[in-house]
Amino acid sequence: MLKVGIIGTGGISAAHLRGYLDHPQQCQVVALCDIVPGKAEARRAEFDLPDARVYADAAEMLAAEWLDLVSVATPPDAHAPMTILALNAGVNVLVEKPMAPSLEECDAMIAAAEASGKLLGSVAQNRYRDDMASLKEVLDSGLIGTISHAQINSAWSRSLPYYDLWWRGRWATEGGGCTLNHAIHHIDLTLWLLGRPRAVTAVMSNAQHDNAEVEDLSVAILQYDRGLAELTSSTVHHGEQQSIVIQGQHARVSQPWSVAADRHRPNGFPGGANDQLITELDAVAAAHRPLAKTGHPGQIGDFLAAVAEGRRPAIDGTDGRNAIELVTAIYESAIERKTVDFPLQPDDPYYRTGTLVERAPHFFEKLNSVDDQAGEIVVGGSAT
Repeated sequence: MLKVGIIGTGGISAAHLRGYLDHPQQCQVVALCDIVPGKAEARRAEFDLPDARVYADAAEMLAAEWLDLVSVATPPDAHAPMTILALNAGVNVLVEKPMAPSLEECDAMIAAAEASGKLLGSVAQNRYRDDMASLKEVLDSGLIGTISHAQINSAWSRSLPYYDLWWRGRWATEGGGCTLNHAIHHIDLTLWLLGRPRAVTAVMSNAQHDNAEVEDLSVAILQYDRGLAELTSSTVHHGEQQSIVIQGQHARVSQPWSVAADRHRPNGFPGGANDQLITELDAVAAAHRPLAKTGHPGQIGDFLAAVAEGRRPAIDGTDGRNAIELVTAIYESAIERKTVDFPLQPDDPYYRTGTLVERAPHFFEKLNSVDDQAGEIVVGGSAT
């Protein structure tokens, strides 16, 4: 039975707690930590964990408890120090998205994992969705041929009060806006489905949130060897209609699931549907075996198994770093008004911690700051 601790008991910690409680034969949550008085106690009561001990200091918790792993579910600026603290204490770590605001911090986290011999996982729970898993299987089948174009819409809806929470809306504490903290889900999926691009060109703006320094909208063009991808990151889209549309050499596939394939006339013009290929692609999608568990419970189940078996988790620190590399390139491109090539190097100023705080525009100044917000985190219709 693996012993689990939670560092940070804000909104997203509920998803982690539900995930661990969904595996009662594999683990037990024994400790909760939060610097805000009463917050960890409230989570303990909410999830009926009377035997779990509560701490206000992570170092104290790590020294007092015999833990096999911790979830780091703090605001983003604390992800790196809390992760490194736990790894150095000999504890495996699953860190919530985004892994960290900078590549420098990501590399320090990965180095700490390697030095300690412990596992580092980065949350990317949308890989544990049946629709995305089936899309991955369709692409891996090779039936659509080479990729020509992709459209990834990471569309979220947040009103002004969302950015009143003390750590949101500031480059120094949130690490960025919708690109880092919302589209990180679709950015990870883009890399998982399509691979790392060669270069990125981007623009960003704050269209509707005049109480936040950070962007609420960005549009990026990702350049692959031959194809292109468009990535929209947003907290200004009503309806949160999120989608991934991939145009291939032979067919178009998308989630929500749709497929189209054209036959072409000798002169190159379309000449009706390729019904056989459409049938084959539908069959691949239909053959997907539903995942045993989805979302956070699915990823947490794999991480628990990885700790127990001493193997690499399905989504590790390198995967989390890759997503931050793409986010970093989008920010650098938008701020410096240039195309950014991959991979980003350590001598790139945007690799370093603090460069965004120094160089990113303050679209607006943060007007309000509240210590906490009541109510559940609503994560959107089709992407969590």
